[in-house]
Amino acid sequence: MSYDIQGKTVLVTGANRGIGKAIVESCLKHGAAKVYAAVRKPASAAPLVEAHGDKVVPVAIDLADNASVQEAARTAADTEVVINNAGVLKTSTALSADAIESLQYEMDVNVYGLLRVAQAFAPVLKSNGGGALVQLNSVVSLKCFPDFTTYCASKAAAYSITQGLRAQLAEQGTVVLSVHPGPIATDMGDSAGLTEIAEPPELVSEGIVASLKAGEFHLFPDTMARQIGSAYAGFARDVIEDGPTEE
Repeated sequence: MSYDIQGKTVLVTGANRGIGKAIVESCLKHGAAKVYAAVRKPASAAPLVEAHGDKVVPVAIDLADNASVQEAARTAADTEVVINNAGVLKTSTALSADAIESLQYEMDVNVYGLLRVAQAFAPVLKSNGGGALVQLNSVVSLKCFPDFTTYCASKAAAYSITQGLRAQLAEQGTVVLSVHPGPIATDMGDSAGLTEIAEPPELVSEGIVASLKAGEFHLFPDTMARQIGSAYAGFARDVIEDGPTEE
């Protein structure tokens, strides 16, 4: 189902930098009426407010804190599009001494955080006509890179939940988009040692707007993502999107 963000009220988690900041700017570029910049520290969104005025409204949200997510849903009760971009990354292998602690931390934000956002904002989206939920999942939700095993596992879990949300939220008219970037030029990408192969965050932000308008469920926005997405396309179409049929 096609969805156009023009004139809509959008909430973006992790909006103060990297992909989140690019998403805010792309949404406004394509006609969003207002964007809630949902961040842990609202003061960090001040540059966005300075650049865009009252079209950007900072909102406190911490995906690891359910109370803050619930409060954000009450504050931003006119939200029509939720773009859950915020996430955390630990560089832990399956055999790292801190693997369990890393996975617990990543699951709390990347997976339980998605559940907290979905549960808090699904009623908001329904009351505002259905709207859209966009989840940033990464190519590592499909392919495990050993140096980032725990992060990959958290993103794989988030992707599975996104599939469930797509089916369930369709009942209330909410469009769901699963976004799978490869290495993107962000602080997180730099900390992971991906600077030399990273691509601009605008590929993700502009891709989100276009994919919503095209009515797509999967977005593979950059070079690495497109390579993986191309190999995955048949399974995605026949199993994930259309689903197996009984003969």
